[in-house]
Amino acid sequence: MTVVTLGVHIVDILTRPVESIPAGQDTILVDEIRLTAAGAAAGTAVDLVKLGHEVITMGAIGDDELGDFLLMVMAKRGVDVSRLRRRTADRTSASILPIRPDGGRPSFHVPGANLSVTMADLDLDALRAADAVHLGGVDVTFGLGEPAFFDLLDSLRAGGTLVTMDFLSEMPDLLGMAKAFLPHVDYVLPNESQAVLLAEGSVEEAAAALLEAGAKGVVVTLGAEGSLVVTGDGATRVPALKVEVSDTTGCGDAYCAGFITGLLDGRDVVTAARWGTAAAARVATGLGSDAGIVDLPSTLALLDEDEDEGDDKDDDERDTP
Repeated sequence: MTVVTLGVHIVDILTRPVESIPAGQDTILVDEIRLTAAGAAAGTAVDLVKLGHEVITMGAIGDDELGDFLLMVMAKRGVDVSRLRRRTADRTSASILPIRPDGGRPSFHVPGANLSVTMADLDLDALRAADAVHLGGVDVTFGLGEPAFFDLLDSLRAGGTLVTMDFLSEMPDLLGMAKAFLPHVDYVLPNESQAVLLAEGSVEEAAAALLEAGAKGVVVTLGAEGSLVVTGDGATRVPALKVEVSDTTGCGDAYCAGFITGLLDGRDVVTAARWGTAAAARVATGLGSDAGIVDLPSTLALLDEDEDEGDDKDDDERDTP
């Protein structure tokens, strides 16, 4: 299948483990430092390639060294980067992420060229030819929030293209603007904080409100608690998989990639959510948004392992007097 990811492209500079920021000019030795392609479009694109798709990515980066790196590493991973626009007046977006021993990730971030994306940067023919289009970070690429782009999304969906969407920030003003996209997508995949900021109430109430606002389905990622799938048929909790967490960076992007893959494979929404859960679990075991995932079979093997463990537990419980 061909998937277009459209939106946020970031260079992540990650290091672990970091328990504290050194005072003054002190130095702390760490185990690992990595640079990766990240962001709700770039990170998802890399994961989608690993899961077996042809992927084109669209958005804007700077005409700088970080932009050179981003093009190189994404192309090396198999992503078609020929539609990325380069800006001489903007920097490539980047984040510095000191990863805590528990996998937590405070960040230092430069938004850069992501803020400048408009419809003029898009290859409309490639969008119309895609099997799926993933909007990654529409709260930041707010220049796309115009009637002409909404009409384009509606025409893509009418032609059978799957359209999914997730977010980058947890800023109420930006997320509020992004609500305008909801009637024009099939599935929206916020995390818990974003869902509650988009719609008041509990996570269940927020998901129901987002569904009512126009999306075909809402999938809220809940970290260690798994995810919540809400459609017109009701709500379903999908548990997380037990893995040793090294870094949570990119887990949401991986979830989107697995979810999209499940839907394109003809699976129902809950099964697709389980595929997303497996992809997120794989990424959590390494450092950076491109870690952990090798291919689709080894990713889905996590689900088989989880089922086997559940069967063994049931057998143990039956054998206990």
